[in-house]
Amino acid sequence: MRKRYLILMVSAIVALAMALTGCASNSSSGGSAGSTGKALVFGRGADTASLDPAVVTDGESFRVTQNIYETLVNYDYSKQNTNIVPGLAKSWTITNGGKTYTFKLRKGIKFQDGTAFNGEAVVFNFDRWMNGKKSGKFAYYPSMFGGYKGDPGHIIKSVTAPDDSTVVFELFRSSAPFLKNLAMPPFAIASPAAIKKSGSKYGTTVAVGTGPFIFKSWKKNDTITLTKNKKYWQKGLPKLGSIVFKVIPDNSARLNALKNGEIDLMDGVNPSDIDGLKNNKDLQIYYRPPMNVAYLGFNVTKKPFDNKKVRQALSMAVDKNALNKAFYNGKAQPATNPMPPSLLGFNKNIKDYPFDLKAAKKLLAEAGYPNGFSTTFYTMSNPRDYMPEPSKTAEAIQANFEKIGVKVKIVNVEWSSYIDRLTKGEAPMFLMGWIGDNGDPDNFIYTLLDKDSVGSNNLAFYKNDQLHKILIDAQSETNEAKRSALYEKAQVIIHNDAPWVPLEYAKAALVGKSTVTGYLPSPTGGEPLLNVNIK
Repeated sequence: MRKRYLILMVSAIVALAMALTGCASNSSSGGSAGSTGKALVFGRGADTASLDPAVVTDGESFRVTQNIYETLVNYDYSKQNTNIVPGLAKSWTITNGGKTYTFKLRKGIKFQDGTAFNGEAVVFNFDRWMNGKKSGKFAYYPSMFGGYKGDPGHIIKSVTAPDDSTVVFELFRSSAPFLKNLAMPPFAIASPAAIKKSGSKYGTTVAVGTGPFIFKSWKKNDTITLTKNKKYWQKGLPKLGSIVFKVIPDNSARLNALKNGEIDLMDGVNPSDIDGLKNNKDLQIYYRPPMNVAYLGFNVTKKPFDNKKVRQALSMAVDKNALNKAFYNGKAQPATNPMPPSLLGFNKNIKDYPFDLKAAKKLLAEAGYPNGFSTTFYTMSNPRDYMPEPSKTAEAIQANFEKIGVKVKIVNVEWSSYIDRLTKGEAPMFLMGWIGDNGDPDNFIYTLLDKDSVGSNNLAFYKNDQLHKILIDAQSETNEAKRSALYEKAQVIIHNDAPWVPLEYAKAALVGKSTVTGYLPSPTGGEPLLNVNIK
């Protein structure tokens, strides 16, 4: 009896130990995931819109898809800059006066569904995007490549694959930012077989690339789980066994989750919380290299925002210094232009509209609105790197506008549907921002404010033919000094037309556990987690 009792006791202890081990392996504090590596939980403020990177423009989607898919060329994430380095293409040559790009692809790479990555796969993806005008769902493509196939400004003449390991792009004209555009997350190469097989489900329940992590599950507005790609082509990578992207909308609640061990890494730290974290040995603070702008946008096709004087008047009724102190803890830089100072061609000579309510009211009267007007003001309900407290920011702007007779009704919209509503032109006035995709001024001014980008990233629906000519010339110009001069000229036009009120250039902070290693925030706002691990 005693022997049997001891056996039962030992069995119970073993079972309990196994159960505890199982609990540890599923914990968010980097517990073991068996031989496949540890799990990391990334806390963020909003959910992904789609797992098909070609159909979205938001950073919350790219944060996830960058770990599933890969592009022909990459930014140099190891140095936290946007210099171009090889990706799925190991090398390339540029000929024909900058109009022909020939890429040599890496051999032996397979998509996560086991099908081959090759030249035809690249051609399939670009054919899909460039012929997408009818559906209009490939939002980024026209704003980076001048439209869809057949449009007057479309720069890609053809994409062909002479053999499995070669892809040739023929352009109608040279394009200085072409390589940097190709490295952007929306132009990652997806499995043609998966797209054909899954149809409309692609991007929701199916997502297949060549990247280091495989899509496993998606609980809307809660979690997206990725697991290690054990057949990934770069040996020894990735280091993590799995990643869970966890939605916690409130910045303070997310920080508490980090302190309590529920998550390992987070973005969207309230600027006012930073100083209190500096002496916490269990945490480490990261800063994203600055490449962003927050702005107040006007839909210039809607009255009264079709009147330039109205837009200029409202520009003088925004107190940027007060916004910086109240919502950025004084850590941001009040913005003057629609692109950050770190980029080529930033115009330092432009003087911002002064904060002057009397002058604003006078200009409103000149525009035909002596008693002001009423309108609707849209804002996202979720915090962003460039705008930690969007709802409160909207309320502060609302209060000043009321002083000049402009009464606004604030409409808060959840992030996953916010951009869609703005793209459809529903918002007369709105808060928005942009984190640069590729480190080129073209990605701010052309992508966000050119007439080619109306219906995609140009949410102000602003069109200016003079500006368009300058921006096309800047794209085709390879001399940096000449390009810089063109962008400086473009900013003068935009400043005068005032389709936006540039608000702040934010210094975005992220916080992680001290056990997280290898994490380097990207200036583009993405989170490539290839080299990340947990001690």
